[in-house]
Amino acid sequence: MLTPEQEQWLDSLSDRLVTIVPYDPQSEELFKIVKEKIVAVLGNEVKVEHSGSTLFHMPGQDEIDVAIVADKEMFSQYIEKLEPVFGPVRSLYPDRARFEVKEQGKKIDLKLVDRHHPNYIEGKLLDDYIMSHPEALERYRILKEESDGLTNKEYYRRKLLFNNDILAKAKSRGEITHI
Repeated sequence: MLTPEQEQWLDSLSDRLVTIVPYDPQSEELFKIVKEKIVAVLGNEVKVEHSGSTLFHMPGQDEIDVAIVADKEMFSQYIEKLEPVFGPVRSLYPDRARFEVKEQGKKIDLKLVDRHHPNYIEGKLLDDYIMSHPEALERYRILKEESDGLTNKEYYRRKLLFNNDILAKAKSRGEITHI
């Protein structure tokens, strides 16, 4: 089941077709290169995380998801330092800022995210759950593989339903005690 907010977000998406490609083994190395650039600009204390399908070594949309996790109060300071390296912010929301980046021809979905926002917290819990539950990892892999050729809206609808199901299951088992 989807929340009204999720339905509203889905309605804002385009009907472009999604292309799913096999896992690219270079993803780990490219993540490290991008992380090194971020650390060079923001310092060693910055938290940089790899997420999305390449984290799990599975098929995806041919991009690497990278998150700079920070307090929202740091956004303007970080953006000012990141833009000379990664270009201008392409979208700015209350909980995240998104950059469009390429590294060695590969799309990098680089986001500055608010460490306290429920979207980040849920995403982190979801990634941790999938990593530690092989049956969830396999379901996610199948979802990805079966998504090739779907519209963007349908792809994200299926992902949200999967995510909501996993989070509800983990919560009912006591494996997640807060969201």
